[in-house]
Amino acid sequence: MSELPLIDPFARAISYLRVSVTDRCDFRCAYCMTEHMTFLPKAELLTLEELDRLCSNFIALGVEKLRITGGEPLVRKGIMTFFDSMSRHLQSGALQELTLTTNGSQLRKYAKDLAACGVKRINVSLDTLDDKKFAEITRWGRLGQVLDGIEAAKEAGLQVKINAVALKGFNEDELFTLTAWCAAANHDLTFIEVMPMGDMGEAQRIDQYWPLKDLRARLATRYSLEDLPDRTGGPARYVRLAETGQRVGFITPLTHNFCESCNRVRLTCTGELYMCLGQEDMADLRAPLRASPDNAALRQAIRRAIARKPKGHDFDYTRQVVKGQMTRHMSHTGG
Repeated sequence: MSELPLIDPFARAISYLRVSVTDRCDFRCAYCMTEHMTFLPKAELLTLEELDRLCSNFIALGVEKLRITGGEPLVRKGIMTFFDSMSRHLQSGALQELTLTTNGSQLRKYAKDLAACGVKRINVSLDTLDDKKFAEITRWGRLGQVLDGIEAAKEAGLQVKINAVALKGFNEDELFTLTAWCAAANHDLTFIEVMPMGDMGEAQRIDQYWPLKDLRARLATRYSLEDLPDRTGGPARYVRLAETGQRVGFITPLTHNFCESCNRVRLTCTGELYMCLGQEDMADLRAPLRASPDNAALRQAIRRAIARKPKGHDFDYTRQVVKGQMTRHMSHTGG
């Protein structure tokens, strides 16, 4: 590689970029969005060509893993042209993995195309297997459509990991049901602590907080949990359930500091680069991107941003100033 890789002030190599391609979604999950969202004007969003250019520059600077997120990434018009374009970096060997996090609603339509672009695994956000509760939590979603999409992904050869947000009083009673379903279907499963941040006019989030140490303890009443050293470039910590052989992950941003090995940054659909999910500091990459077709200034801006990456995050229930968009991205994260 001709360019020096991206190294932050704490000697962590930045090799993982999460990219939001849209703020829009066809669901309105209660912990994620208000029912009547106001979305960004389309003119403010980066074009797919601009997203390609930004991602390609990050890849040239050493990013090896690209995770596409939203909103719901598959609702963006023309999104498969972007995946197809990114596949050239997989073919060259510069990019090791291209993947996405999705709500699963569009997988029946796009699973084969994603596989053809070199996507090998995906994360599907699914918090309940109960039709009524699914309709309640997503407001606009249909469980059957998502389960069919997951089946389509499996048919296309994609490895599916289920991300379930742990919600006290909502899906506590489905812990073993969800675990057994994933074991039977050969899906990895990751539980995520709810992030009650951002002001969306809903006070219930703190009441929904279910510490994963409690969830894990309950899981251990039925299964033998073996800690695993696995890392996927994300904040999850993994165990294997001896009785089923399946891998279960725990993402605990509020009770476990995973910053020491953080190799990721996040790019929004408007070109804002967040160096840490728990800090509000960000760098505007849209301005240098649009100011010149020359990539030198853009790469300089990227390097300046990485030089500001903090040592650790600062999640705090008492702070309500973090953007709801950050909450949405963290709620459906995963390695």
